[in-house]
Amino acid sequence: MPWGFPRHTREKRLHGAPPGRIELVADLTNPMWEYLVVDPRYRCLTPITHFANPEGVPGHKTRAWFSVTGEPLIAWPGFCRNTSEFGPVFAGMTMTANELVRPFNDRPVLLQESEWERWLHGTIEDVIEFQFREPMPSEQLSILHTGDRWQSGIPPCAPSSRRPKTMLIL
Repeated sequence: MPWGFPRHTREKRLHGAPPGRIELVADLTNPMWEYLVVDPRYRCLTPITHFANPEGVPGHKTRAWFSVTGEPLIAWPGFCRNTSEFGPVFAGMTMTANELVRPFNDRPVLLQESEWERWLHGTIEDVIEFQFREPMPSEQLSILHTGDRWQSGIPPCAPSSRRPKTMLIL
């Protein structure tokens, strides 16, 4: 399933250009998400072992991989639906980053397995609470700095026991 809901702008319509993509849900009050947020059938989970963020100066960014210590699998909550422009798509929900992630870039909401059911079938209040809760403490995350170029598509060089099996690149 491709990442990113269609984003129609007046400028793109005027020039006959295809819509752009919105990949992250940072503001649940945006009218675009209005009906998706309240309806559990549009919620999804992306199971991950690690997520990556860019590190360094523009043009020379490398990948920094994050994982949750002691949790072999976590999930990134988001929204999905079928669109006429791109077919099935999804976007992930973001929140305030903790001290470890903040210097890098994006900040995905991370759910442990015990929270998955609540995300998928909970109330709108549950959804809002997940986005506006305190971020996971920095000490619960591990970081692996790599020399791999940000756009390279290379997973982190780590022993096979630590190599991501399901990765998310933000």
